[in-house]
Amino acid sequence: MSSVHPVTDPNAWGPSIDEAVNAVSRGGLIVLPTDTVYGIGADAFDAQAVAALLAAKGRGRQMPPPVLVPDTRTLDGLATDVSADARALVETFWPGGFTIILPAQPSLAWDLGETHGTVALRMPDHPAALALLRRTGPLAVSSANATGRPAALDVTTAQEQLGDSVTVYLDGGDATGGVASTIVDATGPHLRVVREGAVSLERMREIAPVLGLGEEPQEADEEPQAPVPGDDETTDGAAAGGDVTEPSTDAVPTATTSDPEANDG
Repeated sequence: MSSVHPVTDPNAWGPSIDEAVNAVSRGGLIVLPTDTVYGIGADAFDAQAVAALLAAKGRGRQMPPPVLVPDTRTLDGLATDVSADARALVETFWPGGFTIILPAQPSLAWDLGETHGTVALRMPDHPAALALLRRTGPLAVSSANATGRPAALDVTTAQEQLGDSVTVYLDGGDATGGVASTIVDATGPHLRVVREGAVSLERMREIAPVLGLGEEPQEADEEPQAPVPGDDETTDGAAAGGDVTEPSTDAVPTATTSDPEANDG
């Protein structure tokens, strides 16, 4: 039987966070608020819990969930071959609506699905989510909805879709973001957007050269150049490859897939 616990007041949410931590430690699923949409989470290092998360959403291993982390220091513990440009994007847009795909540390004892050796990482900009992550460590988190249905922007909608498959629901009120994170693939020679979202391409190009959706690198000795700072128009809420405007909510693409189907935080 699932239960709902409030996390709107930092001075009173201690018992609620305790309940969620206990659920995660026992291999259970939780629902938590983030700065984008509500997410369904599990211990990233518990393969059975991750499998239960995928089953609750009605999707398979070919659509692995991203991993939410509590701080930027976690980056090098979970990923390898982090370029200077990738690191600059992380340092600029974390915490926030920015997910980066990197090669996973090969020594990690986890099974997120068919990731092809990659991991999608994000640090959410939500106080309750961060308070939880500091207790649990990295969580595999997908949008709190059944596959093919809109992302949950409140805990009631999440409950209606996920029911008793979730042990603990953390109620942080209405999600204020409502737009999924931008996803950048940093596993190849060029940084490449695979899903548009909360952080615009123009804003990212102020920090590092990033290829947009469907964009190819320039010829041979001409590397893509970031535009002059101040030349951008921030477009939070830009249409995504299938889900940023919330029509569907599922997988975070790995480096070997081009299917940015869903709204995974």
